[in-house]
Amino acid sequence: MKNVILLTIDALRKDALGCYGNKKGLSPFIDSLADKCIKFTRGQASGPYTQASFPGILTSSYFLDYGQPKGLSPQRTLISEPLSKAGIVTAAFHSNPYISAFLGWDRSWDVFYDSMEEEVGDRIPYVTGNVINSKLTEWLSSFTKEEAYKPFFLWFHYMDVHEPYMPERKYVDMVDPSLTISQDEAYSLFKDTLLKRDVSDVSKVELLKKLYEIHVREVDTYTEEIFASMEKLGVLKDSVVIITNDHGDEFNEHGGLSHDDKMYSELIDIPLLIYGAGTTGACDKLVSNVDIPPTIISLFGLEPVEEFKGHPLLPIENYPRRGCFGEAIDQRSKRGGDIEKDSYFYREEDLKIIYRANLDRWEMYDLKEDPQELNNIVDISPAAENLKSKLKPRVRIWLS
Repeated sequence: MKNVILLTIDALRKDALGCYGNKKGLSPFIDSLADKCIKFTRGQASGPYTQASFPGILTSSYFLDYGQPKGLSPQRTLISEPLSKAGIVTAAFHSNPYISAFLGWDRSWDVFYDSMEEEVGDRIPYVTGNVINSKLTEWLSSFTKEEAYKPFFLWFHYMDVHEPYMPERKYVDMVDPSLTISQDEAYSLFKDTLLKRDVSDVSKVELLKKLYEIHVREVDTYTEEIFASMEKLGVLKDSVVIITNDHGDEFNEHGGLSHDDKMYSELIDIPLLIYGAGTTGACDKLVSNVDIPPTIISLFGLEPVEEFKGHPLLPIENYPRRGCFGEAIDQRSKRGGDIEKDSYFYREEDLKIIYRANLDRWEMYDLKEDPQELNNIVDISPAAENLKSKLKPRVRIWLS
């Protein structure tokens, strides 16, 4: 039985990676893994920000399944729970407050580090990837000392691509040595442009994107470091590694910045790579991050978890062709989010429909013909009514 390792990278756009077509050389190490991986080319997040997406990644359920979340609902089955029952060791290392022990995400983990007791500042409000790597390597070194150590599931999460985009000089130099920007200037850009969602100055939006891309390069170095550590410890050869994100980031593709309650590709499209599973190549089936927990269960040879909404991604030939769904609420207009300002998407093949329930507004896009989602065809497409009928049963199910 192999170990299973899940690496999630916060806010990492799929199109920032070279193995998904980016030409800027931001991810040389991750790109070098691609030909040793199964690469899913049409992966979808179940939501456009952490709180909406992580229920898919770790519980194979949707954000609003139980109404407005106040922490992790006891009705959800966290991936650590069935694994723990089966005797699989579980460990987690991350620094995102939205998936912290305080909110209930530490259920049934043998080791759960969420950094909430660490001192962080406004400018770098998370524990950085090199610290995550250090703690993770320390645990792995100790755990694998025994020659016959038990199989384990390890999840770790890097926050470093996430705003406020304050990269160190050494990473700036890796991407653009000619860029001169002080930490004060970068933080002002965050406060005065990004936080205000002010896209009026194109040059500032471009600079934000450049700083974002530098962080992508930074995270690639952390990924390389941890793979080297796992190889040195003899863990890598006995493990399957899944690499993905929780959501992307917007740079004025649809009039905004950061990651709000929008359902467009820059936020919803996910990179999804599976390393060490014995097969390689690209898979163009439409898949969702709700499929990740069932895949982990299957890799350990365990019986399917009835509560999980997804389907195992492997073997690929058994994965059904089906639609993908996601949902979100407006998190900015009201503290804790406003469930009355809810939005949804449903995608089948290259057709995607979006519904904003509080506005009763529909959008639809043909992603093959219109990958930037600029031409709303909901009023002219013969497929619109069928897609609406697929999405409507998911809308506001907490009211039923």
